Amino acid sequence: MSALHDTLHRYVDDGTVPGAVGLMARGEDVEVVTVGSVDFDGTAPMARDSLFRIASITKPITAAAVLMLVEEGRLALEAPVEEWLPELAKPIVVRTPDAAVDDVVPVSRPITVEDLLSSRTGWGFPSDFSLPAVHSLFTVQKDGRALQDWPDADTWLGLLAQVPMLHQPGDAWLYGTSSDLQGILVARASGGTLPDFFAERIFEPLGMTDTAFEVTESKRHRFTSLYTPAPDGPPELTDAPDGLWSRLPRFHSGGGGLVSTADDWLAFARMLLNSGDGNGHRILTPTSVSRMTTNHLTAEQRADATLFLEGQGWGYGGQVDVTPADPWNVPGRYGWVGGTGTTAYIVPTTGTIAIMLTQVGMTSPTPPPLMRDFWRSAAGS
Repeated sequence: MSALHDTLHRYVDDGTVPGAVGLMARGEDVEVVTVGSVDFDGTAPMARDSLFRIASITKPITAAAVLMLVEEGRLALEAPVEEWLPELAKPIVVRTPDAAVDDVVPVSRPITVEDLLSSRTGWGFPSDFSLPAVHSLFTVQKDGRALQDWPDADTWLGLLAQVPMLHQPGDAWLYGTSSDLQGILVARASGGTLPDFFAERIFEPLGMTDTAFEVTESKRHRFTSLYTPAPDGPPELTDAPDGLWSRLPRFHSGGGGLVSTADDWLAFARMLLNSGDGNGHRILTPTSVSRMTTNHLTAEQRADATLFLEGQGWGYGGQVDVTPADPWNVPGRYGWVGGTGTTAYIVPTTGTIAIMLTQVGMTSPTPPPLMRDFWRSAAGS
């Protein structure tokens, strides 16, 4: 058995996860390991085409969609987003990050498309969740409701506009909110819906036949159950195959709403490694791929985001490694993690892809031991 198999099997055997799919690719050489079951009841064995809620590894796909519209001239990186998101024309900003939510100042400049792409919009989560403005954001962005229970995008955007920003646009990297704003931007700038844009412009050309915002009845037998770790005892069931993803939600989250498979994300990753060309279709230009996979943060911005980035950088929609802090941190490595227990990265310098999908969620922004051991295995360490 391979090191990848041994790594994943160890965490199934000790009950951390009911199953996992691990994929490592270099060119046409692809290793796929499936271990365990689709749920803790052992209903069916895990398979290569098992479906997972991929959470935040949705983010790179959304960033790619924004860049497609930039290439077509419908958007511009330096353009204020208020043309398409007028609700954000006059936001307010807390005077200092730790100020009360009513101690505010006007925005110093308009929010741009590039601010959204680099997650420096002014809204989002910092390393310190105790700040008053962050508490206000939680009521809109993350108040315990499943994505399927969020309001429609127009309503959500109106609520967000009433929350004071934590930083002025461009000043700080903040997690999460920018990717959901990107999704709304794609829908409005394209004149359609985000699910339709993804399907027609990305998924169909790349052959990503199992990636969507919902799971149709014909595919639910391949859909894994989702669990949340419990402090005392085994993980608890959060969502079953016939649950929240059995219908299209009102809110199409560009930050974390997709369901997918390892092979579908592999198709997207190969497109990035091939400078925007995938499955015989040009999805992005090499320039856009370079922008997407290049760090845009200053050293100070990286240092302030250590809870999420652990000293690494951020491109558009994903982390970009800039320091070899751990064996898997290869400068230029691009990708991200999902709160449902997923992770996907590419390493352009070596042409490698590493994808792991599990169905037990993370309890904090810090990647769990299983994820780190998968990365270590992928790095050959």
